[in-house]
Amino acid sequence: MELTTFWFILITVLWVGYLVLEGFDFGVGMLVGVLAQNDTERRVLINTVGPLWDGNEVWLLVAGGATFAAFPEWYATLFSGFYLPLFLILLALIVRGVAFEFRGKRDDPAWRRNWDIAIIVGSGLPALLWGVALANIVHGVPIDGSKEYVGNFFDLLNPYALLGGLVTLTVFLVHGAIFVALKTVGEIRVRAQALALKVGVAAGALSVVFIVWTGIDQGEPLVWLLGLLAAAAFVASLGATIIERDGYAFLATSAAIALVTVMLFVGLFPDVMPSSLDPAFILTSDNASSTHYSLVIMSWVAVIFTPIVLMYQSWSYWVFRKRIGVQHIPDGVRVP
Repeated sequence: MELTTFWFILITVLWVGYLVLEGFDFGVGMLVGVLAQNDTERRVLINTVGPLWDGNEVWLLVAGGATFAAFPEWYATLFSGFYLPLFLILLALIVRGVAFEFRGKRDDPAWRRNWDIAIIVGSGLPALLWGVALANIVHGVPIDGSKEYVGNFFDLLNPYALLGGLVTLTVFLVHGAIFVALKTVGEIRVRAQALALKVGVAAGALSVVFIVWTGIDQGEPLVWLLGLLAAAAFVASLGATIIERDGYAFLATSAAIALVTVMLFVGLFPDVMPSSLDPAFILTSDNASSTHYSLVIMSWVAVIFTPIVLMYQSWSYWVFRKRIGVQHIPDGVRVP
């Protein structure tokens, strides 16, 4: 296997990890104002992701760093062309992180309500824009002969990309609701299961349209196969929710998100940034990559440190695996 292919696969894996793990973070954040009926229940929801959300964001940092190091031309074109949406995502993530930390610093309903809004917006905006960005990368954007993006922000808001954004937004809502059902007890769990099924119908319909559009656009049998498997996994997650098997439902939504992500990257490869202007202007995994020596050094670093990171994060999830409810939230304690 060529090192450029190895690093393309590794970046795909990093995006899979980020979207699966941060996906339920976004979902829970958006549901703070929907599922919870009082401040104690909102604290329960936030505490389900409280020990995990910042570790989940590491996947994004590593994916961005790996892209910069392995495919600098891809990184440069992507971050210059998608500057505004990526800036909005970064701003939303910062606001959300601050909200998690500051929400419980004052015993004031107005203070907490404002930070709750920040959590909801800081979760919903990235959930939408990541779908828009990934769909544009696969579908193609205006790139000229200098490998520079020559479009504007509104060129990114094409029908296919907006559909991709709605898919990630709704699927993450379902993913988050199922995670809440998995991590809580009592009335919150019941409401989370009901909401997952309601939103799941809309998310499933949008996902099917997106998968079919992607399959037609890419025309590869493997893309169709991955899309069909993703749809089947999502249906299975709703079925598991109906019979209240929350663990299986969460694994199924995780599989669906992972399969759709792999579907997009399989459709993209060997390109990394297709040009909608001329096929000669396409950025590929070969013409956008670093030198062979750089890729060799990076590969050794990845082989050594990736298992360590995976083991540490797996341990974190194991430590915080138990369900929580309103009875676990003591009165008068200023925590998120």
